[in-house]
Amino acid sequence: MSVMRIGILGTGNVGQALASAWARAGHDVVVGSRRPDDPELRTRLRELTAEGVRIDSSAGAAAHAEVLVNAAPGTASVALLRTIGAPALTGKVILDVGVGFLEDGTLSHPVVSLGEEIQEAFPGTPVVKTLCTIDRKVMVAPDSLEGPGTVFLSGDDTAAKKTVRGLLADLGWSDDALLDLGGIATARGQENFALLFMGIATATGTYEFGIRVVLPG
Repeated sequence: MSVMRIGILGTGNVGQALASAWARAGHDVVVGSRRPDDPELRTRLRELTAEGVRIDSSAGAAAHAEVLVNAAPGTASVALLRTIGAPALTGKVILDVGVGFLEDGTLSHPVVSLGEEIQEAFPGTPVVKTLCTIDRKVMVAPDSLEGPGTVFLSGDDTAAKKTVRGLLADLGWSDDALLDLGGIATARGQENFALLFMGIATATGTYEFGIRVVLPG
């Protein structure tokens, strides 16, 4: 495994889970926050820093990164990336896990996906959409499920997808669990699955489940 410099935008549950898992896998991880020096934030993230994860500003995390993970709220992601700026993002890969919800529980990107909006806003930075169809715990522990699940990838850049596949492998996802859907426009399907995800979670009483694409025998 080659060590990669990973920046993560977002200090919520998803960002923390991914940061911890990739740090344990040996990667060099920086988490970006709009208030990196806030004592309350640093107390909340002390387990991460004990694992070697560093806390910086959003711009600092982006400057550090070869791969920048968007784990910020989907409704704020594009605006946050614009504060960092296209020149600072050029040549990097954006791994986008974001899904935007409005206050009434509907999707903020029902027609054109967040992944597409990010790609359009930053054409010099390849975007790969993945991991947004599963819970944070399953993201980093695929073997916690009784059977194998499927994780999807959407993006226009083949090399960027290869990089992301490697990082997914470091989370424990086998290559045959990864399904490349095609270009970034296919991120619409991944993000709209969030509505079905919430329905399944309500019906089963848990967020810790996966889905599996089953082909004819």
